[in-house]
Amino acid sequence: MINKPDKNEIRRRKHVRVRKKIAGTPARPRLCVFRSNLQMYAQIIDDTNGQTIAAASTLDKDIKLNTSVGANKEGARAVGELVAKRAIEKGVKEVVFDRSGYIYHGRVAALAEAAREAGLTF
Repeated sequence: MINKPDKNEIRRRKHVRVRKKIAGTPARPRLCVFRSNLQMYAQIIDDTNGQTIAAASTLDKDIKLNTSVGANKEGARAVGELVAKRAIEKGVKEVVFDRSGYIYHGRVAALAEAAREAGLTF
């Protein structure tokens, strides 16, 4: 019997295909999103130097105190705002958005829109 790939395996394959085409540079780093069942994570990565410039998640103290659940749009918006604020403090205004194989909907879209509203351009 042939095993059918699960949702996460399909997402990983999409992510690999996309990563062949996009990469973060010092001028325009990559805003990478990871979504789990309980939390939301975002990193701004410079792939040429292999460095994470800024990161935020629903586990950060600033967000955890203000939101009750990390796995909703409210938590995603808070992560988007925080990662944008931290990136702008480091001098990053433009990024390339990497949705990591997730569809641009719900929590992923909320994080992206909040980052845009906070000052990031992508």
